[in-house]
Formats: sequence, structure tokens, C-alpha cells
Amino acid sequence: MHEIKVPGKLFIAGEYAVLEPGYPAIVVAVNRYLTAKIAIAEVQTLSLPQLGLPDVSCRFEQGKVIIEDTDARLDFIKNTFEVVHNYLLEKSVKTQPFSFTISSELDDDASGRKYGLGSSAAVVVAVVSSILKLYGEQLTVTKKLIYKLASIAHFQTQGSGSCADVAASTYGGYIHYTAFEASWLKEKLKGNKSVLELVEQNWPYLKIEELEAPTELVLAVGWTGSSAKTASLIKKIEPLKHENPTIYEEFLRRTRDAVSSMVEGFQHNDIEKIKASVSANRSALLDLSIETGGVIETVSLEKMINIAKRYGAGKSSGAGGGDCGIAFTSKEKKELLHKEWRDVDVIPLEIKPSE
Repeated sequence: MHEIKVPGKLFIAGEYAVLEPGYPAIVVAVNRYLTAKIAIAEVQTLSLPQLGLPDVSCRFEQGKVIIEDTDARLDFIKNTFEVVHNYLLEKSVKTQPFSFTISSELDDDASGRKYGLGSSAAVVVAVVSSILKLYGEQLTVTKKLIYKLASIAHFQTQGSGSCADVAASTYGGYIHYTAFEASWLKEKLKGNKSVLELVEQNWPYLKIEELEAPTELVLAVGWTGSSAKTASLIKKIEPLKHENPTIYEEFLRRTRDAVSSMVEGFQHNDIEKIKASVSANRSALLDLSIETGGVIETVSLEKMINIAKRYGAGKSSGAGGGDCGIAFTSKEKKELLHKEWRDVDVIPLEIKPSE
């Protein structure tokens, strides 16, 4: 039996812009985990007790996974099984049936609250990591390999996205990330390119750099009480690219500058520069929200960010429109910040960066 723990993620900076080739973001892996257990077994089984799916039969047939359940929530796992299975076949690794179980603390167990910590990305990283662990003696397993296999599966299932959350769940800690070119990967997948060939190629624009945070920098996370609808917010931005490209390109430039400045802050232990970069990125997102009519910063997010400004700097995290906001503060001010957040019904989450 092997047990793998995979962290969730939060966006720190670069949301939306990171969907464009060459534009960077900063994401962080957090200490809420998805746990996977895998073991060689007589028959292939899948267990997701928290989803009410404690015993799902599945099998491999000619490179395809057949799952004896039509629940759409299994699509990420099904596609990831297929991607890894085909990679193993192409590596001439003889596969065996296994039992696979997933449990998660990325959402609140008692209430089922969705915090926006990247559960689908964590699932695909957990599946890839677990299966490769099972055959580890026959393979050279790297973080880059796990990331690429997980990204292929995630992209096949979702059809879009930057896969920044996949990078955070794979690498841990703070990540300076630039996404691969989505259209390039789509074309490769359409052409039925072998998985082995695909992971061995250089992916255009992809950059994953681990960052070390200043020791005095304290991350605070608050949950607004509502879930974001990422896809609907992204759809509001699409028309802006074509109808007013000058404004959209200005948003991209401002976001890139804010992310670059934040990276310098991390590299030079400059906490004030990091806080200023948070505020600059927030300003770019607010202007984007006005131009598109999409609500990136809800009333609740605005309240929590305005409070955070008194103790450091804060902004929405990820798509906005709900979910979590983040702030950078100090150890001395964190509890005061949390108290004021509670006063406006923002729930502080005891979340820290995960290595």
C-alpha cells in the first residue's frame, strides 16, 4: 500500500492573464490535502467515499478505461487513468489491477463548503503520482513528468485552463508559473500524439520556478461564504479581447508588471515590494471587472480586502466572484486581521503554504 498526500492551491497573483501564452502568475500550494491510497489488487477498484461512491468497478480495455458508473464527477479520474495507463504501455511497463481510494480535506467535511482550493487539479496529480509510485522501480519519476501527465489529463477533461493549480499541487510551496500554449496542446491531443512523445517534448512558454518566501511574510486567507463560477467569469472577458484589444493588452501588461515585481520581492526579501505588487494586481483586476461587467470582487471580498489594507495588503484569489481572498501581513497583526474579518462575516481559514 502506498499513500500520497497532494496539497490544494491558491492564486496569489496573475489570474486571468496567465491564460495567455507567456504571461506569468504566482500560485501557492496550501496545507489542505487530498490523500490517495493505492495497492496492487486482484481486480481494479475505485473508492471515493466522500462522493458517495465507495466501490466503483473499472477496467482497462485497449487503452481505454471502462468505469461501471456514469457519474460525471468521475471524468477527471477516468481520463487520468487512461493517460497514465497509455504512458506506462508506451514505456513497456507491465500493468496490474489496483485498488485506489481518495479522501479530501480541500473542502470543509462537515458542511461541504467549496473553498476554491483546486480539488480537480489535486485529484489528477494524486492519480498520476500514485500510479507512478506503484511502478516507481521501473521508471524515472520527476515532478515535471507528474505535472505534464496531470496537465494532459486535466486539459482533456476540462478543455481549457492554465494548469497553474496542477503545478502548485505537484511542486508545493510558492511557484512562479507561466502556462504552456493551450492551442499547441489542443492540436497535439487532436493528432493522437503518443503520451510518451508529448511528455518528452518542450512545451511552448511553460515555465515553473520555485520561489522562497521571506520568513517574515505571513499569508492570511479568508473565505467569503460563496463559491465562484470561474467559467462564467472567463466568458465575460473573451469579448473584450476582440472588441477592445487595447484595454485587454493594458490589463495583461499591468498584471505582468505586478507579478514580475512580486517575484523580485520574493527574491530580494522585500516584503513592502510584495505588498505593493498585491495592490497593483488588485487594481488591474478591478479595472478589468469594470470593463467586462463581470464581478471579480464581490461586496464580501471588497470588505475583506479593505480590512487587509490596514494590516498589509490583500486581493481576491483565483477567479474572484466568491471563494477566497488572500492577504500578506505579519505574525503580530494576523490575529487582529482575522478578528476584523470575522466581524464582517469573512471566515479566516487556518491555511499556510505547504512544501
